Amino acid sequence: MRKYFGTDGIRRIANTELTPELVYKVAKAGAYVLSKHSSHAPLILIGRDTRISGTLIESAMVAGFLSYGANVKLLGVMPTPAVAYLTRKFKADASVVISASHNTYEFNGIKFFSNKGTKIPDSLEEEIEQIMDSDELYKLTAVNNKIGVSEYALELEDEYVYFFRKIFDDIIEEYNRDDFVVGIDTANGATYKVAEKVFKSLGINYRIINNEPNGININDNCGSTHLEAIKKYVIDNKLSLGIAYDGDGDRCLAIDENGEELDGDKILAIISNNLKKHQKLNKDTIVATVMSNLGLNKYARDNGLELLQTKVGDRYVLEEMLKNGFNLGGEQSGHVILLDYNPTGDGILTSLMLIKTLLEENKKASELGDLVKKYPQTLINAKVDSNKKYDYEKDKEIKNAIEKLEKEFAGNGRVLIRPSGTEPLVRVMIEGEDQDYISKKANEIAKLIEEKLN
Repeated sequence: MRKYFGTDGIRRIANTELTPELVYKVAKAGAYVLSKHSSHAPLILIGRDTRISGTLIESAMVAGFLSYGANVKLLGVMPTPAVAYLTRKFKADASVVISASHNTYEFNGIKFFSNKGTKIPDSLEEEIEQIMDSDELYKLTAVNNKIGVSEYALELEDEYVYFFRKIFDDIIEEYNRDDFVVGIDTANGATYKVAEKVFKSLGINYRIINNEPNGININDNCGSTHLEAIKKYVIDNKLSLGIAYDGDGDRCLAIDENGEELDGDKILAIISNNLKKHQKLNKDTIVATVMSNLGLNKYARDNGLELLQTKVGDRYVLEEMLKNGFNLGGEQSGHVILLDYNPTGDGILTSLMLIKTLLEENKKASELGDLVKKYPQTLINAKVDSNKKYDYEKDKEIKNAIEKLEKEFAGNGRVLIRPSGTEPLVRVMIEGEDQDYISKKANEIAKLIEEKLN
């Protein structure tokens, strides 16, 4: 079990748990592991979100990298996918994003990206941890003219804006309409400045909210985790579409003209439908996770598409896409990966693909949202003995109860049992057509699991 890295890098409360000392060690060990096969002084890019602790963590990280002998380009406030894109474009050896994504402001985090612009695999994170806790760390010290140097490269933000112009300029110009107006909620996060630049450069009519970060208002009742603000804004201003990003800009959720949510599943359906029409959906396949709603399965089946489901986490979606040559994948939470353009979830890219589809097909967001009929979903946490949480599969009574319910659903419902990775819990998720019935069954199975695994 890893000591520092979780499912999405390192994420802790800044300056007490994620201390400058710890960050320095992570940077030094990370620079070594990610560039140990390189014959030159490594170049590492660093981007961050708008949290008050961002510059503190950044300073400690820079010190660790320079101490090892790596050179650093500081990108300033930059969305996660922008850092991934720029890493590949400028052939950097690695990059780091300092962000705690959708968490509240007191948290911060560290995510490493490889020279290919992808999150590093679990095996490399484990190797970084081994170096951090070994005597080897103190040997990785540059001296004399080998000490690294850092410089600001804030102008690279314009390269990211140009990336979108190359993709969307012509198509938006052809189909854009004066009465099509988009509301944007940047969560007072990493997209607060660059999103506006992108929309302005493409000539899309927009209104923007929650784009005045002060270090502590990131994700504060705004953005993709708190959709109430953008829902109200869309309805009050009679907008065509609402877009909400998360704190580091790798997620996007949307709101149709009636104030209804378009989650990651619906966005995947809308984009896949458009790509298929243009024969651009590789192998007619969408990659999602086991948490995707049954409605996405139904949509795929009814439209001649394959839906492959991985374990939870966008890194596992990406692994499946890379392994088998698929180009569209994502999560219900709004991480959507469009692999033809960027190897990570990109909120701005996702929103522009959605806008392009609406304009090109001349349809309202609510019409396209109807592609997926969402099934009611219930999630119950069963509290169990921490040492027994993986034993539910071995218990005949639990197994029989699950199989009986699945047989009863006959394809119009499903049962998903998933042990928590961090807590003594087994999560019982049931989908079906009747909310009251699935709630009752979820509670019954959760109660049975608690009885048998304690």
